[in-house]
Amino acid sequence: MSSGAEAGDIVKLAREHGELRPVVEKARALLEGRKQIAELEELIAGDDADMAALAKDELPELRESLPDLEHAMQIMLLPKDKADDSSVILEVRAGTGGDEAALFAGDLFRMYQRFSSLNGWKVDVLSASESEAGGYKEIQASVNGEGVFAKMKFEAGVHRVQRVPATETQGRVHTSAATVAVLPEPEDVDIEINEGDLRIDVFRASGPGGQSVNTTDSAVRITHLPTGVVVSQQDEKSQHKNRAKAMQVLRARLYEAERARVDAERAAERKGMVGSGDRSERIRTYNYPQSRVTDHRIGLTLYNLDEIIRGDAVGDLVEALITRDRADRLAEMQGDVS
Repeated sequence: MSSGAEAGDIVKLAREHGELRPVVEKARALLEGRKQIAELEELIAGDDADMAALAKDELPELRESLPDLEHAMQIMLLPKDKADDSSVILEVRAGTGGDEAALFAGDLFRMYQRFSSLNGWKVDVLSASESEAGGYKEIQASVNGEGVFAKMKFEAGVHRVQRVPATETQGRVHTSAATVAVLPEPEDVDIEINEGDLRIDVFRASGPGGQSVNTTDSAVRITHLPTGVVVSQQDEKSQHKNRAKAMQVLRARLYEAERARVDAERAAERKGMVGSGDRSERIRTYNYPQSRVTDHRIGLTLYNLDEIIRGDAVGDLVEALITRDRADRLAEMQGDVS
């Protein structure tokens, strides 16, 4: 990094250094622990009875700590998703269930806002289509911070809610759904977009807005010609700002498409892994009558729905999913070694 590397290389090297440093520190601690055990065993076998007695007292504690160090080392050596440190584009859409689905989508988005706040991440809404009954038909936001994708990626999929809607007069429980997409937001060094591959159209924004929003061609639609991916933005009065937001979302979608292609090639070997990210997969059910939340991928059921939907306890689900994912990958790696 100090040898005069170019700016793009500096970013990559700094990231690699940040990833390797904790691994090196843990490896040094493990080697030091093994060295100390060997030294204590030598003392025990030696002629100095007093030193041997002291060594016998220290040895059990050191031996007991070694398996934890070795397990932590194994976890750190697991193949890492290079997108784990990325910020994300979060998309929440109402699914089946009409107005109730839109209300649930709003609940989910607020849950992630609170979860992000607790983790020190910044949430910026990129676009939102509100429902007349409340909530959102669709909402997009960027979530910026350290290690966002590593925690948020397991939230991608179909979330189902079972509750009595406010409009229900006979107290019947309805089932609705909302879809969550979590797209890692690449750095400029991760993906390049050729301007010649883009078709950019400007048009007059529709829907409610302030002065000039609906009277000038400020809305932007960008089509990525090689893939057919289309992104539109119209929330800002400025065409320049709408274009910047659209490019941000386009970059994330293209990056995710490439990740999906690579993941599909590895599907056979990763078939059982938690967090496939398949948007069609029903991953979780929120049952209000029983205050129950069940994550179907790992069979985990918690009975603190209010705390989870408020965002204060969604981290309990996330940590359980991360732990299961690590365990599965560790078992897979050990199986490959054997």
